[in-house]
Amino acid sequence: MPLETGRVQVYTGDGKGKTTAALGLACRAVGHDLKVVMIQFMKGSIDYGELNTAKRLAPNLTIIQQGRENFVNREDPDPIDVKMAQEGIKLAKRFMEKDPPDILILDELNVALDFGLVSLEQVLELLKLRPEKMELVITGRYAHPEVMKRADLITEMVEIKHYYNMEGLDGRVGIER
Repeated sequence: MPLETGRVQVYTGDGKGKTTAALGLACRAVGHDLKVVMIQFMKGSIDYGELNTAKRLAPNLTIIQQGRENFVNREDPDPIDVKMAQEGIKLAKRFMEKDPPDILILDELNVALDFGLVSLEQVLELLKLRPEKMELVITGRYAHPEVMKRADLITEMVEIKHYYNMEGLDGRVGIER
């Protein structure tokens, strides 16, 4: 059964768990036979566990990566990073207009906006295009005030303590990736 009313959720902040929270929502939705699409901006080629999960939960969960394995240079993004983010925006529009899922998660869109890979106008247009019965979730640090103003729910993840900063560990399989 589709959602009666969709909302806009934003998960932001410097703490860990924004993508994880969105994936938790996705798993809950799939458990109720809802269709979820996640477009991951600025992520690609890394063996994230959620990609394997999506294969197991298909066709109810689809994850599309629109990024490279490399980190994006905030001051001087590579044109390929801009191109991939723009393709992610086009994909989001296509899903909204032609095949809306029950939930559309735009993972790291806040960061793509902050880095200048997409424009504020493009993000605000997505908010306007959102079908009434579709839940839209936007994740990533640096949520723009205009995006937060239009959100129905905002959760800020706050880092209190993280072993990355204390021990210099890489992301662990099954935990951070």
